[in-house]
Amino acid sequence: MSFRLGLIINPLAGLGGSVALKGSDGADIVCQALALGASPRAQARTRTALAVLQGMEIELLTWGGAMGEDLARDMGFEPRVLGAPEHTPSTAEDTCRAARTLRDAGVDLLLFAGGDGTARNLCEMLGDSVPVLGIPAGVKIHSGVYSLTPAAAGELVAMLVRGELVAISEQEVRDLDEAAFRAGQVRARFYGEMRVPAEHRYLQHVKNAANREDKALVLDDIAAGFIEQMEADTLYLMGSGSTVAAIMHEMGLENSLLGVDAVLNEEVIAADCTAAQLLALCEGRPVRIVITLIGGQGLLIGRGNQQLSAELLQRCGRDSLYVVATRTKLNALRGRPLIIDSGDADLDHSWSGLIQVHTGYRDAVLYRIAVPGGDAAPDIEH
Repeated sequence: MSFRLGLIINPLAGLGGSVALKGSDGADIVCQALALGASPRAQARTRTALAVLQGMEIELLTWGGAMGEDLARDMGFEPRVLGAPEHTPSTAEDTCRAARTLRDAGVDLLLFAGGDGTARNLCEMLGDSVPVLGIPAGVKIHSGVYSLTPAAAGELVAMLVRGELVAISEQEVRDLDEAAFRAGQVRARFYGEMRVPAEHRYLQHVKNAANREDKALVLDDIAAGFIEQMEADTLYLMGSGSTVAAIMHEMGLENSLLGVDAVLNEEVIAADCTAAQLLALCEGRPVRIVITLIGGQGLLIGRGNQQLSAELLQRCGRDSLYVVATRTKLNALRGRPLIIDSGDADLDHSWSGLIQVHTGYRDAVLYRIAVPGGDAAPDIEH
């Protein structure tokens, strides 16, 4: 019997990321994102995952239109379509109805593309009644039910299709209050757990809360080291997170904790920028991109900072990255590599390898960036 794979795509997932809206929950935000020129990303990311499964013995069950059928047929699959969305664009109600129908049809695994809002909807509808696996396509992804990258989702499903032994574990579903998130406040709430194939090379971990060390002298040391090496007439793109915020605070500058700010000659010239704004600002200037990793996950790019687009990264180059993190945050990864999930697989692969992570004043380590499924063992040099 073929492996019965259910597929649901939230076509609007991640829509607000590139235009600095911090999410895509709610019709008003969707309209605003589209008006700002945002492009949906869930289809492309699902395509990456499904490409791994082409030619395998799979019975694909899905929902109509942009929720799965269109992409599946375009890729050469012959899906069994069990229904269609009642709304255009599709809504949370459509997602829930599709999930219930696919579960009742007896799928072995429900593969879905979305963000924490999508995971929350599925958790409320399904609980732990069917194994699930998320393709990360949203802006904010704190839940532990997602793969590290779209390709990793495909690899993990392929392991199941081949009959390899893959453990199942209960993983948390968490979601942020997007209104508070846009106001610079992180308020996460636990919504439940779902059953997920557990393979540490491919599965994302629940985001850690900020470590106590991040609030103390180590951040002051990181900030001092960064400020000392700043160069005149260089544009610094200051990413999200409390580690980068500490640098901005040390410089006496206002900071978009959950956005990307542009700093030139120690002044903020643009705050909470969109992807398009960043591309325009970088034209004709030397650029450094200052980022930190998400605690417990190791994600550098692709979670909450989609403003740093693949086009921008290609233009600026790998050497433009200035990565900051405490040693405590790195140790919390327990040997897992750093991950770049830019949406461009070629870029992600080409940027793999050792990178310098600044961990204090004139103190740094070399840590590995790796594509999930490759050589995941980190090389750390002091």
